[in-house]
Amino acid sequence: MLQTVSDWFWWDRLWLPDNFTWADLADEDGYVSAKPSQLYVTVLYAFIFVIIRHVFERYVATSIAGAMGIKNKVRVKAPPNSLLERFFNSACKHPSQSEVYGLAKKCNLTIIQVERWFRKRRNQDRPSLLKKFQESCWRFTFYLSALIGGIAVLYDKPWSYEIWQVWDGYPKQSVLTSQYWYYVLELSFYWSLLFSVASDVRRKDFKIQLIHHFSTIFLLSFSWCVNYVRVGTLTLLVHDVSDFLLEAAKMCNYARWKRSCDVLFLFFAVVFTITRLIIFPFWIIYATVVYPLYICPPFFLYYFFNMIMFTLQLLHIYWSYLIFRMVKKVYSGNMSGDDRSDKEEDDLSEENEEPCLKNGSGAGKCRIVNGQHDR
Repeated sequence: MLQTVSDWFWWDRLWLPDNFTWADLADEDGYVSAKPSQLYVTVLYAFIFVIIRHVFERYVATSIAGAMGIKNKVRVKAPPNSLLERFFNSACKHPSQSEVYGLAKKCNLTIIQVERWFRKRRNQDRPSLLKKFQESCWRFTFYLSALIGGIAVLYDKPWSYEIWQVWDGYPKQSVLTSQYWYYVLELSFYWSLLFSVASDVRRKDFKIQLIHHFSTIFLLSFSWCVNYVRVGTLTLLVHDVSDFLLEAAKMCNYARWKRSCDVLFLFFAVVFTITRLIIFPFWIIYATVVYPLYICPPFFLYYFFNMIMFTLQLLHIYWSYLIFRMVKKVYSGNMSGDDRSDKEEDDLSEENEEPCLKNGSGAGKCRIVNGQHDR
């Protein structure tokens, strides 16, 4: 049964041009083909990446954070209260004024105490500034390393300058050792992002990020299996060019280095626009849509691969909208962090929250115990 499914899935007509079979791509003297089994190791390497990341964030990123003035702020936890905790987990995290009033009556607390409890409880679930910095520092390090590695792999390849050469000799294109390791490391990294998604900083575009990770993994995996390796390496390089700049801007933002953050973010926005909205669609996608038609009639892989490429481009357009909105804030002076992240709420002091309890001035107008104003 499994063999039948496998034979159907890897049917020649799905993944190869006419007049080619998988037997034609078997290894021989001077030719090394890309095989799906070569990517199995990326799952193991992904777990190794998770371990390396944990060590890096704990020791390296934390030291860098300290050097940039970021400290691990100790948050005051909300005092234990079973009724409020049950409401927080089952009803809502932002109760209305009437709900706060009702909870205050049930718990024999003041409205201010209930509001403060919810504020502290919400902050408990938010990642600390240090955790955000550690995550960005790790990604910055990988993306910069991947960019340097990608340039080393592709700088001397003719298809890096004449894009039509990605199809020269297709589908019988020998895979180079450098291409293999470039793929394995990048794919392992994106697998590691999926494995750690539950513990990463959760942002407003969480679902979009998941779609991006899955699309990237599918794109890399399928491009390798069907020997679209040259296109895949160019796609990786185009993405890595801008990613490290965004993480660098975030690191400066968390350190409160506003001017450096604004400069890096504007530079990132320019590079992102050039690479994701110009080079990727009008150079790489153009090469996957137009040039293959000069080699062979379109087949299933042609449509499937380009569908994934266009999905990736739609995500680029969505992120461009977020980026341009933030650029507008930079120019207007209203830039205050990552639009995708929740902001931490400050706990107001008792002196500010309950001024009417001082000096006996109108104290009865603020405290509510059992639903009654103190008089």
